[in-house]
Amino acid sequence: MNLLPLNRLGARETARGVVEFGIFLPWVSADQGNRLRVKVIHERDQFLQAIPPLEFELQHSVDAVYGDYWSTTVDIAHTPAPHPHSAWGQDGRYVYRYCLDNPNVGRIDWIIDPFAREFGVGKLSAITLGYQAYAWSPAEAGWRTPALDDLIVYELMLSEFGGSLDGARDKLDYLADLGVNCLEVMPLSNVSATVDWGFLPIGYFGVDERFGKRSDFQSFVDAAHQRGLAVIADSVYGHTAPEFPYAYLYRCLRYQENPFMGPFAQDLFGESTDFSRTITQDFFYTVNHHWLDCYHIDGFRYDCVPNYWDGCTGQGYANLVYHTYQLAAAGSWPRFAGSEGLRLIQMAEQLEAPEEVIATTYSNLTWQNGTLGEADAVAHGQPGALEGLGQRLGLMGYVGEVDYNGQRMAKSALQYIENHDHSRFVCNFGIVGHDDNILLGEGNRDNWFKVQPYLIALLTAKGVPLLWQGQEFAENYFLPDGGIGRVVILRPVRWDYFYDAIGGSTIHLVRALIALRRRLAQFRSGDHYFHNDYDAYLSRGALLYTRSLGDAWSLVALNFTGADIEVPYAFPHDGDYHEELHGQDNLNGVRAGGQIMLRLPSNYGRVWSLVLA
Repeated sequence: MNLLPLNRLGARETARGVVEFGIFLPWVSADQGNRLRVKVIHERDQFLQAIPPLEFELQHSVDAVYGDYWSTTVDIAHTPAPHPHSAWGQDGRYVYRYCLDNPNVGRIDWIIDPFAREFGVGKLSAITLGYQAYAWSPAEAGWRTPALDDLIVYELMLSEFGGSLDGARDKLDYLADLGVNCLEVMPLSNVSATVDWGFLPIGYFGVDERFGKRSDFQSFVDAAHQRGLAVIADSVYGHTAPEFPYAYLYRCLRYQENPFMGPFAQDLFGESTDFSRTITQDFFYTVNHHWLDCYHIDGFRYDCVPNYWDGCTGQGYANLVYHTYQLAAAGSWPRFAGSEGLRLIQMAEQLEAPEEVIATTYSNLTWQNGTLGEADAVAHGQPGALEGLGQRLGLMGYVGEVDYNGQRMAKSALQYIENHDHSRFVCNFGIVGHDDNILLGEGNRDNWFKVQPYLIALLTAKGVPLLWQGQEFAENYFLPDGGIGRVVILRPVRWDYFYDAIGGSTIHLVRALIALRRRLAQFRSGDHYFHNDYDAYLSRGALLYTRSLGDAWSLVALNFTGADIEVPYAFPHDGDYHEELHGQDNLNGVRAGGQIMLRLPSNYGRVWSLVLA
């Protein structure tokens, strides 16, 4: 893969008030009678009927690698304004779009710039005259991405979590205090709709105007790093919106083939990208470089990997993460250097084969729905589900480390019981208040206590835990499994829940568990042993497993039933055992191999750790 020449692409202010426009449009040449124009207007004028955009024609040439290239230079500062009251010629943001005159189909308007670094409302590209580059804080030079084993991920959607980048930045102190250290931000790329999850992008090289400007996200990342929070971007590369220019233009031209789009692996959502094309491979590789370099992010969460998964040696996903790894390994970004290996986070959403994507590619983290599925099954009382959950909590079948040509790479998988794709976990215990409209349904928060053993499991299990925004104080939205109602309804985090009794109890538990995980290394990177004993534990609704690292040793004992129970257990080491959650059931003078009856409170659990001298 090669980096595209961004110094020739998109809109760039090359001198005061002078903007160069450049775009690759393979198979669209002037020889065929095509004429390409760019329509430009100052942002303040765009809704005024008396002020039209100005049009400028682009010239055609041929790039040796990517084919047809169109470009022009516009001297905005010395071009007469279209109206006496126009803001034309002043500094500020200008919005633009391309339009193509084709001899066969006529004028094709509303062609977005695929290389735009900024965006306007809806389907508009943008550039800011007089743009001042963001000045990173001095502390940024010393920032280091956390090691994989130390990650505790918090997933958030800017529009729902804080309303904007400013609103989200105001809550960074809260997140740092909560104890998480990695923020997974749902898609930031430009989309055409105002209310949208962001999984049908039309622009990849910048932050959607709904959230703010380029400098707003840079400031967000800077502030997050100052608080010990890594930031990874949710990236959608296997499919686009129909309005994405390389989908839209060639469809309008009625071409039978497309130089960028087309069937590649699976056609699951939107318009599929074709990673067998050189320009497609290089485009998304360049997108990765741009976000790592311009925005200082710590990695990527790759959405819907099956859309461009053609195996571990293919041209699609595996090729992209390999080259992105090599890019980071080149040493341009010191934040990824770690004694245990490169710390670039490359997280795959490959739900069809999570074990394979971790074992065979340069991904170091994967989503996996196995734990969530088993937890749901336990909540609904399905036979055998508790055994399945015990195995999933230990990430059975996942490699923990791979050696690539002498380079060690740590590997892991996410553990979650909630994320943006699913209803809140409490919905398993009853849905209320939907007024015959299931889209307005909510999980019954009166049953919040039933979620407690699952939270304890999530934050003490093997792997990297993930919390979905508001989960820590019992957010309870219902989410349908399919349909447009999933993505067009805004579900803002209800921060008032933080202050009620249910929210207070839940966040107290989550904070204690995160602190426990950060304090005791065996919960971050230690061995996991599941006591798969049906008669003693599983048949009674109990789940027991141990975490150990060197001499450090802990037992997690969970009760998923509505009644207190007692279960037998023989501790393997002589000594005293401290109960980590409340310190109310400490065990002193324990003799190894001697059976002890452990009392486990209903819908809760206990965590005992060996006290080391």
